[in-house]
Amino acid sequence: MQKIVIIGGGSGSYNLLRGLKRYTQDLTAIVTMFDSGGSAGICRDEFGVLPPGDVRRCLLALSEESKHNLLLRQLFSYRFDKGTGLSGHSFGNLFLTVLKEITGSDIEAIEAAAQILKIKGRVLPVTLDRAHLCAELEDGTIIQRETNIDIPKHDPNLRIKRVFLDSPASAYCEVIDAIRAADKIIIGPGDLYTSIIPNLLVEGVPEAIKDSKAKKIFVCNVMTKFGETNDFKASDFLGEIHKYLGSSCVDVMICNDKQVSAEAERRYAEEHQFQVEIDKDAIAKTGVQLVCKDMIFEPDVIRHNPIKLADAIMKI
Repeated sequence: MQKIVIIGGGSGSYNLLRGLKRYTQDLTAIVTMFDSGGSAGICRDEFGVLPPGDVRRCLLALSEESKHNLLLRQLFSYRFDKGTGLSGHSFGNLFLTVLKEITGSDIEAIEAAAQILKIKGRVLPVTLDRAHLCAELEDGTIIQRETNIDIPKHDPNLRIKRVFLDSPASAYCEVIDAIRAADKIIIGPGDLYTSIIPNLLVEGVPEAIKDSKAKKIFVCNVMTKFGETNDFKASDFLGEIHKYLGSSCVDVMICNDKQVSAEAERRYAEEHQFQVEIDKDAIAKTGVQLVCKDMIFEPDVIRHNPIKLADAIMKI
């Protein structure tokens, strides 16, 4: 059974894990711990817990999808839409926060939730250290906290020059062990500067990835994100991963080559978001193997199809 490590966060990791758990149970999701907005940010600031949002999503993705487990999954997905102090909160985030209060440990809280949800695999925070994500824009402006990068209050036309942490953070020991033991390491998909690269800013993670004998696979996003990856081509995404990880680290890059529907294209264009162009010649110059396939589905939001993406990864 292949040992697969996924590095990222947000809906990208959620979709990928849902597909991969059909192929192997030896899955480890390593998730960013620098979320500072919404329900997760409030839990972090008011209770001192690690931000639970990305952990919750990954636990849900790996949870048993039986009829018996359906109510638990619905509970963990539930978000309050009214009530003073409760509106906007995720029940799953609050549940993880309470588990931390009871157990006295973020790790024990995650393990307890994993048992309750009967997950296939495990979920690890990339670090147990407290730090905030910051970004330097092309005009020299420093943006502090992940939520202000994710939902920009600054001019979103300004490119991000670099992202960094406001204080050092070291990798959780089990993260390093999982990376070293992996057969495949999957980076992405997800928001480049707020879900993926933050993991690569943690001391020990880039070195462990580079030293690992695993096949390193980068999954490129389907669409650009206004305020983060304006006008990015596929090679630009890869270039940023190489910037933080090392230019000879990624072995394979996976891109979706199916054209999104005209309706979706119009809808996304209104938000200044566009389908990522696959510039094959530029990628070829890096020596990275390129795999292009139809891998999307678009109900309301364009996402990677979990089954198609997992199938492509398992065939590498």
